Amino acid sequence: MVIQAAEKSLVPRTAIVADPDSTRLSATAAALAAAGFRVSTASSPDGLAALLEEHHPSIVVADHSLAGLPVDAPLLLLIDLADESEAEIVRTLGMADYIAKPAAPAELVHRADVLISRAAQRSEARQSAERLREKLRGVSAAVRGTHDPHQISEYLVTGFGETFGADRVLFTTFDDDRVPRIAAEWHRPGLAPLPKGLGIQESAAHRVADRLWADAEVLAVDDHRFHEWRPDDQELAAWSAHMRPWASAFVPVGEGKATLGVIWIAQLEEPRVWTRTEISLIQHVAGNVAYGLIQSHLMSAQQQVVKQLRQLDQAKTDFLATVNHELRTPLTSISAYLDMIQDGVGGPVPAEVDRMLDIIVRNSERLRRLIEDMLTVSRQDYDGATLHPGPVQLGHTLQIVTVALRPLAELGDVTILLEPCDCDAEIIADEVQLEQVFTNLVSNAIKFTPRGGRIVVSCRFEPMTDGEPGVNVHVRDTGVGIPEEEIPHLFTRFFRASNATSTAVPGSGLGLAIAYDIIKAHRGFLAVSSELGAGTTITVQLPVSGP
Repeated sequence: MVIQAAEKSLVPRTAIVADPDSTRLSATAAALAAAGFRVSTASSPDGLAALLEEHHPSIVVADHSLAGLPVDAPLLLLIDLADESEAEIVRTLGMADYIAKPAAPAELVHRADVLISRAAQRSEARQSAERLREKLRGVSAAVRGTHDPHQISEYLVTGFGETFGADRVLFTTFDDDRVPRIAAEWHRPGLAPLPKGLGIQESAAHRVADRLWADAEVLAVDDHRFHEWRPDDQELAAWSAHMRPWASAFVPVGEGKATLGVIWIAQLEEPRVWTRTEISLIQHVAGNVAYGLIQSHLMSAQQQVVKQLRQLDQAKTDFLATVNHELRTPLTSISAYLDMIQDGVGGPVPAEVDRMLDIIVRNSERLRRLIEDMLTVSRQDYDGATLHPGPVQLGHTLQIVTVALRPLAELGDVTILLEPCDCDAEIIADEVQLEQVFTNLVSNAIKFTPRGGRIVVSCRFEPMTDGEPGVNVHVRDTGVGIPEEEIPHLFTRFFRASNATSTAVPGSGLGLAIAYDIIKAHRGFLAVSSELGAGTTITVQLPVSGP
């Protein structure tokens, strides 16, 4: 059944209302239709599923009893606040958007409008971030595509200038044996070029760059008129003032524990707010530049070695292409048949079997991601900046992980216990990548815990080291433990503890390294404490506000 408003909205909005109560269904649909929505209604799960397959609504308003289907649109649940069982369903589904039933028309329309607006804003933010990523991918690709240090520098300053709509971009390297001396500049038409390099301010710039590099930060100034410089940055402040920027970003370029150079991006005519995504992507491209310059410098001195490395690199690429094909082909077939079963091609699927299939699908997807991670790490090009942050119910994510891995634990006679969170822990993070982190950590605990052992997963709100609100997740096991002297090496790719290799416990040595990279990209911390023969505790600390 479809209800259309008498007046046509300037912005077409559609809604699906699903409720087994015919009176409430009609009232809800009428309230939305009166507000300009084109409304479709359903009174059963099958009816709702059919509408979801046929339409792409602006919002779905559904009674809690019909909320089990996957919904891509914003979802507003109708629940009885006095019924604890309905509140528990909301908590289990991880749904934060609900309204008491019967819903007052004005509140219903307001909540629907808010959810639609938020969804549009999130979509626009994702698209904007993706456009920025795509542009900077082109810069990174150009940088990686040449071994000429001057071309690398030109690609960098031109790419940053055009991508960020800047007025000036300056890149200069310091006096360092690992890279050649370079001073490159880009400026918009109509501006006079700057003197090459930083001149007498280079030593001051070097000190600031070293400090920023040690702290993994960028000196981003949104408005120089109100920026308060540190006492030890006064020389750089004077140089910056001479350039007369309105907003700027001072970005260290480094490798290992030391800086190699610095990038300066300036806006001259108006203030600019530098977003976290922009800063993260700038740092990523700067990392590619550092790598490219170091490689180019080495290549200029060792041409014969470069030739051999190219041959090895081609062999590695061919191998990865073969592995990629051989692993993805059967996995794609498995995923396709699972989709067909869940779509009902072979007949109706019982609810219990459907839940089992959900677990299989989730783990198939996890396996696909693990394959991609293996290929990425093999290329030594893991990009922790490619996050897609959003609201994450951490307890729900941990529940998904423990439920999925419980059958594996039971095979080894190991108990997994998920302690109730002491709060409804919601953070801003990339849920897919966090799920991978906790899957790696719990899987490791299972592998290294003997029969009859126990694994406890818990989370609670605790301040970060810098006082920022945070959440700690602990994965504690009663396993074999890790030698104390080997703990600092656990996050090194391909490293495996000696007692793991001696007991032939399978593994690649990539799980903790990937987890460390992901948590670091979220501005979090990962710590390990262990005692041989007594067990290991891994603590993941994440900021509530996200990466």
